[in-house]
Amino acid sequence: MKIGIIQQHNTACIDDNRKILVAKIKKLASDGAQLVVLQELHDSLYFCQVEDVNNFDFAVSIPGNELSVYQDVARECGIVLVTSLFERRAAGIYHNTAVVCDTDGSIAGMYRKMHIPDDPAYYEKFYFTPGDLGFTPIDTSLGRLGVLVCWDQWYPEAARLMALKGAELLIYPTAIGYESSDTPEEQARQREAWMTVQRGHAVANGLPVITVNRTGHEPDPSGQTNGIQFWGSSFVAGPQGDLLFKAPVDEEVEAIVDVDMKRSENVRRWWPFLRDRRIDHYNEITNRYLD
Repeated sequence: MKIGIIQQHNTACIDDNRKILVAKIKKLASDGAQLVVLQELHDSLYFCQVEDVNNFDFAVSIPGNELSVYQDVARECGIVLVTSLFERRAAGIYHNTAVVCDTDGSIAGMYRKMHIPDDPAYYEKFYFTPGDLGFTPIDTSLGRLGVLVCWDQWYPEAARLMALKGAELLIYPTAIGYESSDTPEEQARQREAWMTVQRGHAVANGLPVITVNRTGHEPDPSGQTNGIQFWGSSFVAGPQGDLLFKAPVDEEVEAIVDVDMKRSENVRRWWPFLRDRRIDHYNEITNRYLD
């Protein structure tokens, strides 16, 4: 499968961000991409740096006019497109939602982010209601996609459940970056840990992983911090955790990565982790903590 990724530095103009993305999607499709994955909350700046009720105005209905822009380009290009939107479900109920558009422009399915962080400059609990659709893969004309979102990428349980339900790929739209007060050494450790844990999901489940992150600096509207320097580094890993592609830290990137979807079958034959799971002894995993 030829997978297109778009690592982008967003601006404050939502219309401009969408126009740029649509142009890049069309270019990737013309170059042969069959599946295109966008970064987390790709239409706007990362507004979660502050708690501001006015930011709820960025939320959109699904389906709606904003999503139709991406449905139209998916249909026009004949691709499967993974988007990431701020969903207004109802007054007072908002989600961080990935929507997958199929090759005919239809909504193949959606996933609402399950793990919601709440850290300085990442005040997502203020905005997002935790997802309620579960860890359910989305069936498309290209296959069954295990779509998760950003903070979900640290949790092996989420990746495992997607794999157990037949996902053929693990996909993570992402928005993560550096805290400016951390040393360069600490920043590097965090970025490497982020990549390592996801490559571990690939290995443990015998599945390719596609992660698409933002790049560039976005200021803190409150002025209380130095803003976020998103660390880019979007990547594609094979089912043994092997790096098939890695984007730079600080550059916008559009790339197509050719992923051999038949490899997972052989990898799982060589390393039958799913066969050897001791499912009769895992009941304690549902506890918060074991004293």
